[in-house]
Amino acid sequence: MADKIKEIATMPLASTENGKIEVGVIEEPYGPGSASVASVGIFLDGSNDEPDWKVHLPKENIDGVIAALQKAAEQL
Repeated sequence: MADKIKEIATMPLASTENGKIEVGVIEEPYGPGSASVASVGIFLDGSNDEPDWKVHLPKENIDGVIAALQKAAEQL
């Protein structure tokens, strides 16, 4: 997939023994010239090389997703 990944943060995934969440920026994720995206990877087992789930967010969508996640957090 992408050759250029800039790691931003890694944190433990709650309710798992070894899970983790990784947040980063991927440059040209879909080939040369494609726009960079924020990436969130969920690893149920921290020893895996590839996430079990991942989402790529274009810059233009990040603020809206953050607002929606804050609303979701209020309801948990």
